Amino acid sequence: MDDVKQLVSAIKKGDLKPIYFLMGDEAYYIDKISDFIENNVLDEAEKGFNQMVLYGRDVSIDDIVSNAKRYPMMAERQVVIVKEAQDLSRTIEQLTQYAENPQPSTVLVLNYKYKKLDKRKTLYKTINKSGGVVFESKKLYDNQVPDWIRRVLKGQNYDISPKAAQMLVEFLGTDLSKVNNELNKLKIVLPEGTQITPEHIEENIGISKDFNNFELRKAVGECNVVKVHQIAKYFADNPKDNPMVVTVALLFNFFSQLLHLHGMHDKSSRTVASALKVNPYFVNEYLTAARNYPMRKVSTVIGLLREFDVKSKGVGSSAIPQGDLLKELLVRILS
Repeated sequence: MDDVKQLVSAIKKGDLKPIYFLMGDEAYYIDKISDFIENNVLDEAEKGFNQMVLYGRDVSIDDIVSNAKRYPMMAERQVVIVKEAQDLSRTIEQLTQYAENPQPSTVLVLNYKYKKLDKRKTLYKTINKSGGVVFESKKLYDNQVPDWIRRVLKGQNYDISPKAAQMLVEFLGTDLSKVNNELNKLKIVLPEGTQITPEHIEENIGISKDFNNFELRKAVGECNVVKVHQIAKYFADNPKDNPMVVTVALLFNFFSQLLHLHGMHDKSSRTVASALKVNPYFVNEYLTAARNYPMRKVSTVIGLLREFDVKSKGVGSSAIPQGDLLKELLVRILS
């Protein structure tokens, strides 16, 4: 995120590079940088003749080079943006010759999503050598997304509770574009300065604050049998919104973290949060679960989760409803 800010700040100051090669697994930042260049480098009068958007599936490298070598009309520069440039992955190295001597009056932007240039290849080295930018947008890990949500909202004069942020991640995953879309919906209905709570998430996005994988994990850790069975029943009644494979994956990660916790000598809040890569707000949950599940029991549960992960995918249990499988799994974990 800091790299993105520096890049955008340089563009705002007029420090433009001849090539921006935007690549990586996280499409959100690629789109953000590309959109900023598209919307801000040229004024509206200049865009008609000097800004062109191409799509990788429709053009060749020769087409891109031909457009990039044009001179701007009645403007200092032109902008050529190639979206979905990953569709040119088989021929992308052919851009090397242009990258060796790029047109100084052209800003060429390539959105190379879900793929990366091989850093050992000539094109990568040439872009850097000629004064261009190769930006890699890396996917965030699950534990990094809540902090990303908090930072984004803080910059827009909002706040969010740790539980609400965790609910969004549990429901939406690590796709930052999806998460950002939901945050934008919340900002439409909530005034600036609001702290977003689980209640706001439930009312406006439709994620239950009481019946979700996050609450299931907590109830399992506390050995709260009544709450576990209530959530299991809700999941069984709403299977499309609560796929078992996701629940099993979350529980597997939770018990793997507990195994790590049992092996730690220093169990202070700060040390645990750092080692398990969790928000300090949730550390007591893990400590409670560690007391309820000794190391031997944790190992047994991990074995159970592996067994039911296979079953949830239809191996040896195709006739058993997912809801029944989940209930059986939870009974065996709590027994």
